[in-house]
Amino acid sequence: MKLLRHGAPGAELPGLLDANGLIRDLSALVDDISPSALAPASLARLRAVDPERLPVVPGNVRLGPPVANIPKFIAIGLNYSDHAAESNLPVPEEPVIFMKATSCIQGPDDDVMLPPGSTKSDWEVELGVVIGTRASHVSLTAALDHVAGYCTVNDVSERAYQMERGGTWDKGKGCDTFGPIGPWLVTADEVGDPQALDMWLDVNGQRRQTGNTRTMIFSVAEIVSYVSQFMTLMPGDIITTGTPPGVGLGMNPPTYLKPGDTMRLGIEKLGEHRQRVLAYRPARQGARS
Repeated sequence: MKLLRHGAPGAELPGLLDANGLIRDLSALVDDISPSALAPASLARLRAVDPERLPVVPGNVRLGPPVANIPKFIAIGLNYSDHAAESNLPVPEEPVIFMKATSCIQGPDDDVMLPPGSTKSDWEVELGVVIGTRASHVSLTAALDHVAGYCTVNDVSERAYQMERGGTWDKGKGCDTFGPIGPWLVTADEVGDPQALDMWLDVNGQRRQTGNTRTMIFSVAEIVSYVSQFMTLMPGDIITTGTPPGVGLGMNPPTYLKPGDTMRLGIEKLGEHRQRVLAYRPARQGARS
């Protein structure tokens, strides 16, 4: 099942993608694709619905992030050994955890805006894991039982903010628009093995990243179990699990995003994103950023 949210920013409605690629509206069945809608019983009720009986959403509609009111946006760094190497950093002995601000979350095709003074903004295609049930100190064998589904994430990163401004990585990871998620949440039963998914990213039509989740240092199950030892994972939390090689930081010479660039990225079974890169422009007083 592919769950999504469609409509203008801040006014998205719940929906699903049917077998023919049509968006079907779920507004009569759920208020939103909120954390409570990700519980196993709630997903089972939606799965039992015949999509043919749901209204078709007409036209070329905007897709928002597939989950509303995401409590935590957790990220894992350096989870592919070849990406650690291109970053000139050691392969971690334990998962590297940092946070992306939930205020950076946006839809899969929304524009990415470079922050003020950005000189080293970068791209990262990543597998996103969506938590469906509360997880605290869960075992490795039980970890995937807490996963509602998966999505594609672009972990956009300002490397100068991340690495040259002191402190933790968070300040280069949570800039406004730096968290495109979507286009839909694909439920775990439809994805199957999360360690067998091809992934890719293009910048201006040139392939930059090619990878597969099988080469993760720490698997999805290991990550969910590990993170749950340090914080309680709640329904709707998203963990983005690291990126394969091919980021701008690792190019010779390093190459970063600039206004006018276009990113396209995707993960097998999980759909694709497309983002234009814009120069920074301050939000109007009282406007939604």
